[in-house]
Amino acid sequence: MNVKRCQQAFAAIDKINRQDPNTLTINNESVAKELIYGHQMTACLNKYWPEANECLQVAVRAQHVKRWYIARTEYPEGKQGYLTWRKDLGKMHADIAKKVMLEHGYNEQEAEHTAKIIRKEKLKRDQDSQTLEDVACLVFLQHYFAPFAEKHSDEKVISILQKTWRKMSAQGQDIALTFTLPSHLAALVNKALT
Repeated sequence: MNVKRCQQAFAAIDKINRQDPNTLTINNESVAKELIYGHQMTACLNKYWPEANECLQVAVRAQHVKRWYIARTEYPEGKQGYLTWRKDLGKMHADIAKKVMLEHGYNEQEAEHTAKIIRKEKLKRDQDSQTLEDVACLVFLQHYFAPFAEKHSDEKVISILQKTWRKMSAQGQDIALTFTLPSHLAALVNKALT
C-alpha cells in the first residue's frame, strides 16, 4: 500500500468534486454535494472493509466524481434513458479516475483495474466491483434513504429497496441489517424484505 500516492489521488478527486454546483448544508456551511459523497463512501469502506486494496479505495472515492457534468435531463424520460445516463456516467467516472491515477504514479494495469471496478464490470463475480456496489448501497441507506423516501410513494420506496437489496452481497446485506433507522423507514425495509 502506497499511502502517499493514494492520498494524492484522493486529493485530486476531491479537487474535482469541490467544483460541484450542487451543495449540502453541513454545520451551517455550504459544501459541494459530491465532495461529501466521496468522503461518505471512503468512511463506509474504511469501517467495513478496512483491508481494501488501493485500487478499490480510489474507485470508491471516485464513484461519483464530476457527476453533475452529465445531467439526467440530457437523456429521454423512462427506464432506457435512465440506464443509458447511468452507463455514460459510469464510463466518465472511470475515465477520470484512470487519468488521475496515471498522473499520480499508478501504472496502466492498476488504473484500468480501478476503471473496471467503477464501471462495475463482472458485478457479483468480481470482489472489488461487488464491494463498491455494497458501499454505494450502504451509503444510500445511511445518508440518502430518508430524504428519498420523503419524496416518493411507499410503493416506489419498497421497489427501490428490493432492487438495492438484490444488488448487495450477503455481507453487505448483513451490514445493512445492523443500521438503526427511524421507525417508519424500518417498517418500509421490513415490507421490502418480506
